[in-house]
Amino acid sequence: MTVRSIGVLLAASLLLARTAAHPARAAALQVEVYKGGFASVNSFIFSNGKSLVVMDVQRKTYEAKKLAEIIKAKGLPLTHILISHGHTDHFTGMAWFHQEFPRAKIVVANEAIKRDVKDYAIYMDSGGETGAEPALEPALRPRTAANPSGFDYQHTIGVLAGNKLTMKGGGTLEITTDYVPTEARHMATVYSKDLNALFLADFGYNKVHLWMGDDITLDRVAAWRAELLRIKSRYAGLNPTVYPGHGDPSDMSLFDDMVRYIDDYTRIVTNAKSRQEAMQAMTAQYPDHKQADFFLKYSVENHVK
Repeated sequence: MTVRSIGVLLAASLLLARTAAHPARAAALQVEVYKGGFASVNSFIFSNGKSLVVMDVQRKTYEAKKLAEIIKAKGLPLTHILISHGHTDHFTGMAWFHQEFPRAKIVVANEAIKRDVKDYAIYMDSGGETGAEPALEPALRPRTAANPSGFDYQHTIGVLAGNKLTMKGGGTLEITTDYVPTEARHMATVYSKDLNALFLADFGYNKVHLWMGDDITLDRVAAWRAELLRIKSRYAGLNPTVYPGHGDPSDMSLFDDMVRYIDDYTRIVTNAKSRQEAMQAMTAQYPDHKQADFFLKYSVENHVK
């Protein structure tokens, strides 16, 4: 054996030794946005090259099926399905995901959000559906004595033990829930240091009319405005990419845009003499915003009597 051959063997041995001592690290954390067609709602797929976590799973089962196929195509285990808050446009896909990914844990940040999810499903299943909110899909009808095959909200949805979700293979999602009732009664936002990204759930809308229908009073709209300013202050020094629950990713300027929208909306619905007047004023002010015939329409109906 030549000296050169011995050198090559030694180099290979050293490389193997280093690999054994330092196993390959997970790939850097990445996020993919799935943009739902119905209600312009977003789902977020987090991947570290070893495992996957999905945040929010759409309002319609046909959308959830598309999202599930994207996840399956990645060839990595889905460990968690994180639901940010108790509105159907973020949790309807749970039933399909529970069927397709039985090993994945469906989780929420706290007991309050779990109650909101279950309560909203019961409300929708007992006559809450309107033009503003389509009927609850059959697979999500709550399990009861009369409906023993229904969705078992109590035992299927878990509550995270703390304010972090650590992914299998590396990467941590930091979860914040210290918010007063706004767009939803309780809400979880997510921050990732790895991505320097803030996931606002339904605190954030980008060029989509804000949902202020149902039980969202103008006092809660004012609270929403205040919380946006508080979140902006909390993350100002980090300058993260901002991912809203509805609409395209943005930067920290999204907070100012939303505060301006809330101020305009409050002024217009407070002074409008009719719903038609309010609709015309808002669409003229925000002609490029989506969901005028859904989110805006039923918000105006809620606030202009």
